[in-house]
Amino acid sequence: MTRPTAAVAVRRSIARLVLRAARWRTTGTVPQRGVLVGAPHTSNWDWVLTLLLAWDYGITIRLLVKRELFRGPLAPVLRATGAIALDRDHPGDTIRALLAEAEGDEPFVIGLAAEGTRSRGEHWKSGFHRIARQTGLPITLAFLDAPSRTVGWGPTFPASADVRADMDRVREFYADKTGIHPDDFTPPRLREEPRG
Repeated sequence: MTRPTAAVAVRRSIARLVLRAARWRTTGTVPQRGVLVGAPHTSNWDWVLTLLLAWDYGITIRLLVKRELFRGPLAPVLRATGAIALDRDHPGDTIRALLAEAEGDEPFVIGLAAEGTRSRGEHWKSGFHRIARQTGLPITLAFLDAPSRTVGWGPTFPASADVRADMDRVREFYADKTGIHPDDFTPPRLREEPRG
């Protein structure tokens, strides 16, 4: 692995300073490649902590954000934190451009929320599983646990054609993780999962 760039070093320093000041600890093995799922996703702070986790490990998550948000003063902030404007009419083009950007063995993680921030619904958004299947990138699970003030990396595994088996694995991992606002947690389930 090459030496970190100045930007990566600055982000790592910021992340360690902020996490230490907030008294959150990090844990886990850094993924080299993956489509990131971060949960329990119950607060705006969840993704902030997940981004700080990635920066602490020297990774910039290529976070997919709807392009409508890239306006005004928010746009440079989003770009500075690794966000990518997602064209939801042609998402495949966005993903292909991202993959063309990835070189060598450097860490490359695409991030997207499994559900809308602080939203509640019967199902998660299925984008992470679909992108993993289409690109061949594995699914990597990140987590936070508010009671223990821990944010970390979980398992990384290839997406399979058996959606329910994959989601059983996701559910098992997140079963004992508690978000900042646990009442807002939506159980991990995709619309594509067979019932019964």
